[in-house]
Amino acid sequence: MGRGVRRVGSATGTAAGYTVRQARRATHAQGAGQSGLSRLIELHAFNAAGDAAVAISLAGTLFFQVPTDQARSQVALFLAMTMLPFAVVAPLIGPLLDRFGQGRRWAIGATMATRGFLCWVLADAVGSGSAALFPAALGVLVASKAYGVTRAAAVPRLLPEQLTLVRANSRISLAGVAGAAVSAPIAVLAASVGAEWSLRYAFAVFAVATVLAVLLPARVDNPADGQGSGLPGARRRTATPASVVLGLRCNAGLRLLSGFLTMFMAFLLRDRPFPGWEDRPELLLGLVIGSAGLGSTLGVALGSALRTVRPELTVVLTLVVAVAVTVTTALFYGLPTAVLLGLTAGLTQSFGKLSLDALIQREIPEQTRAGAFARVETLLQLSWVLGGFLGITLPLVPQVGLGVTASVLVAWTGWVVATNRRTRTA
Repeated sequence: MGRGVRRVGSATGTAAGYTVRQARRATHAQGAGQSGLSRLIELHAFNAAGDAAVAISLAGTLFFQVPTDQARSQVALFLAMTMLPFAVVAPLIGPLLDRFGQGRRWAIGATMATRGFLCWVLADAVGSGSAALFPAALGVLVASKAYGVTRAAAVPRLLPEQLTLVRANSRISLAGVAGAAVSAPIAVLAASVGAEWSLRYAFAVFAVATVLAVLLPARVDNPADGQGSGLPGARRRTATPASVVLGLRCNAGLRLLSGFLTMFMAFLLRDRPFPGWEDRPELLLGLVIGSAGLGSTLGVALGSALRTVRPELTVVLTLVVAVAVTVTTALFYGLPTAVLLGLTAGLTQSFGKLSLDALIQREIPEQTRAGAFARVETLLQLSWVLGGFLGITLPLVPQVGLGVTASVLVAWTGWVVATNRRTRTA
């Protein structure tokens, strides 16, 4: 028996070692290891792992246990609360990061350390029902958004010559998907003992991530050509490039659709499930929402696989495809079209956002890039919230809800394309 245990242990260790080697090979490919981008990729995997653990810890189960009207009021409050972190990130954290462009490693590390500390506070608050629960949860959200802004602004400093910005952003996002996928079962297992234990697990993940952030390459703190020096003249705001404006407007439409579908389909499939699914509304919702998650992963994989991507064209194409599928679903509503819409919405949103990030990283000067990312993330979240409010206010009639949203998006797409055409010919 002892020999069998040793064999199993040896096989497990060999498999784990092989997995680690393959993961490092993937993150170091095409010059990412030499430029230091691989370390940022690995750090992002830990970031996503910690965020997944926090989300699982705080996820409620009241949605299917309260009447629709009461659930709608709770969701409306949630939508309003999601804007609070951006009220801090956009006007405060973004400009602060631009002012001190040479401290990016410590800024990223601070977002990790802050979340680790707050997860420990949350663990005690969840167990005791302390009043610190809401402030600590809000602090975790703010630190998470600050990390996203700082990380996105640092990518061009570590970009190898063999990779485009879209592919680099895709690799980072794929690492996040992998990190969340590995972390989620561990967090669920810990949460089965108590929500405080999955939060303590998140604390451990963020503690490791803090160390990894500090160990990022020195290039993260040393911008090229003396940019990001913190001098007053280096922080002057310039006109936003037309390509970035186009990307932002297209992504705003995609986020509005995402927010609408998340809220509208959640209530619609609970109250009016498809025939044969009346006793399984949670499974039905998981199928539709899961298709959106699969689409998001496919969008990231597509961005990583394509060798050349024109971000200016991609952002328009993703919006047009999403609108076309929304119109089709409104006209021919059914389970296949609902799943197709979820898949399309996830794919177009992730691929469109990768392209927008690449446009910002390419077109916005180093000295104002973090602030630009903060403002963009705020506007995109506002679009998602507006879509969510649209989803909880429209009647739960598929043709009406989807039809109204499709009409809004068609009008928005027409305006975006027409405005961009006038700008190019001016």
